Amino acid sequence: MIRFVIVAVAIVIAWLLLLRIFRLAKKAQVDWTGIAAIVGFIALAFYLRHVTGMG
Repeated sequence: MIRFVIVAVAIVIAWLLLLRIFRLAKKAQVDWTGIAAIVGFIALAFYLRHVTGMG
């Protein structure tokens, strides 16, 4: 039961942090192209590591 409470509190805190980050990003002038490129390269690295088994 205590684990359930701790997990529930952690989920609520994570949700509030995501909302706060989203609101701040919405107000700021963010270069979404650059962020998408970074995320794409990271995803590509994980995919290639999975496929090739190297890295």
